[in-house]
Amino acid sequence: MTKQKTSRLSKVNLNMIAGKTLAMFAGTLPIIVSVVFLTGLIINWLPTEKVANFFGDNVILDALIGTSFGSISAGHPLTSYVLGGELLAKGVSLVAVTALLVSWVTVGSIQLPAEVLMLGKRFALYRNLLCFVFAILIALLTVGTLRLLA
Repeated sequence: MTKQKTSRLSKVNLNMIAGKTLAMFAGTLPIIVSVVFLTGLIINWLPTEKVANFFGDNVILDALIGTSFGSISAGHPLTSYVLGGELLAKGVSLVAVTALLVSWVTVGSIQLPAEVLMLGKRFALYRNLLCFVFAILIALLTVGTLRLLA
């Protein structure tokens, strides 16, 4: 093949790939927008005072509850730090806040439809399940390590 034919084929392939990418983006845009709106609604629906009342003195139960709340109210990491500080100020345990922060960023129950569409159902479910379990483990190990060092 000559250099000119290769160049033309590359341009054709590039245009085809760009068209497919735009079509995929246009197809997923409504899901992404709805995920953002749903996340905003859940965050506003669950103020920190209400969330703080769900936690107690049981370390494992606090980690499980924190991970559950974090996984259904996914958001930006910077926002999670503010929420974590508010919850600590309200008396929520460090295990619960750590679990919430880790799952807030890694588990995406709200984003699951978009993730299934983009990555496949099996991968998305396994990824979210593993992130849920590891959020609990990370919270317990982090607080346990801090207690050992203190």
